[in-house]
Amino acid sequence: MPILSASDQEYLRQVFAERLRDSVTIELFTQRVTQISIPGYECATCRETNQLMEEVAGLSDKITLQMFDLLQDAERARQAGVEEIPAIILKGHNKGVVRFIGVPAGYEFATLIEDIIDVSRGTTELTPLSRETLAKLAQPVHIKVFVTPTCPYCPSVARLAHMMAIESEKVTADVIEVSEFPHVAQRYRVFAVPKVVINESLEFEGARPEAAFVAMVESVAGTVPPAEDQPESGSSPDR
Repeated sequence: MPILSASDQEYLRQVFAERLRDSVTIELFTQRVTQISIPGYECATCRETNQLMEEVAGLSDKITLQMFDLLQDAERARQAGVEEIPAIILKGHNKGVVRFIGVPAGYEFATLIEDIIDVSRGTTELTPLSRETLAKLAQPVHIKVFVTPTCPYCPSVARLAHMMAIESEKVTADVIEVSEFPHVAQRYRVFAVPKVVINESLEFEGARPEAAFVAMVESVAGTVPPAEDQPESGSSPDR
């Protein structure tokens, strides 16, 4: 039985036809369905995520789905920074890394759809000031946004993090469906969602306006000073 209803599929097919510009690849790291159960390698939502991604990819010829098994494709998973499954990585015109960890269900399904559109177009709705700030980031930034499918406040935070990754090569943004990973919830002391952790050093709970979120990222990464403020190569600063 399909996960998406016939009406939802038709709606998304039309949205993709109207709004997708270029191709998008969905890399899905998962557990392939087998008859053998491997202790410590159970994935409760992989089957559902596999089917959902297959249905989404089937709605546009501009979407390609590539599936990888965490064990059989261990080296590729390591290079992609994937430790938990299911994990979804979107690739297109994004400059940074856009990832979902866990099934993008409930409110987060809309986040996935909007991300696919942005990745295909290489642009987002971030303000020019936010884009300018992100372009000047001095250090790499890893943003982790912890969400649950029933949280109505989570998508806005998840979208902002992913838009920053689409706009900046310095940003990796993970949206993590934390109820699927109790050990992760415990490690990061997630007692309420949305919760954001930036570079393992700055964290906050609840939604934030775009300007405030970008400012927090900037405070962690720093920014490259303007060229006129940098000493010329081979010269010494005045004493």
